[in-house]
Amino acid sequence: MPFLKNISSKETDKELVAAFKESGDSNYLSKLYQRYMDLVFGVCLKYFKDAERCKDAVMDIYEELNTKLKQHEVDNFKGWLHVLARNYCLMQLRSPRNMKTTEFSANFMQSEENTHLNSEVLEKESNFIKLEQCLDTLSNEQRQSVQLFYLENKCYNEIAVITGLEWNKVRSYIQNGRRNLKLCMDEKGLEI
Repeated sequence: MPFLKNISSKETDKELVAAFKESGDSNYLSKLYQRYMDLVFGVCLKYFKDAERCKDAVMDIYEELNTKLKQHEVDNFKGWLHVLARNYCLMQLRSPRNMKTTEFSANFMQSEENTHLNSEVLEKESNFIKLEQCLDTLSNEQRQSVQLFYLENKCYNEIAVITGLEWNKVRSYIQNGRRNLKLCMDEKGLEI
């Protein structure tokens, strides 16, 4: 392919970069860039998948390289150039002219009106109502002890202080309340 032509030279990449930065002579940059044009072309081909677009990109990257190489300290030119080419391709793919847009139809938009509720939400609400009804069937001491223990995460000692009941009574009310609550929930077909 005549477009990709490697030119060998005796100078190392570092020497050519230094000579370009020092003199600003684009012949040094041209010599250096021609060593890696096939690399840049390959990177572009990976992203664009169109040979003609890649040829244009190789030339655009050379122009970008002319300004960016003066601004950056480059130790490994080949690696740095690879990253520069990759970033160039990604920026081109992200540009607005390459973005695909889809028009939204009003039929696909969610209405502000809540015309139906999720069945899971309705079922949970129903279960909470039945749970409250079962809590009301417990004695005052059982209900208060169960609510403090399970809903407010209080320990036996804290419940004894709050209610003024003995520790053993609190434990008994919680155990009996839990058993009675389970029986009530089983009757209503619920799991706790």
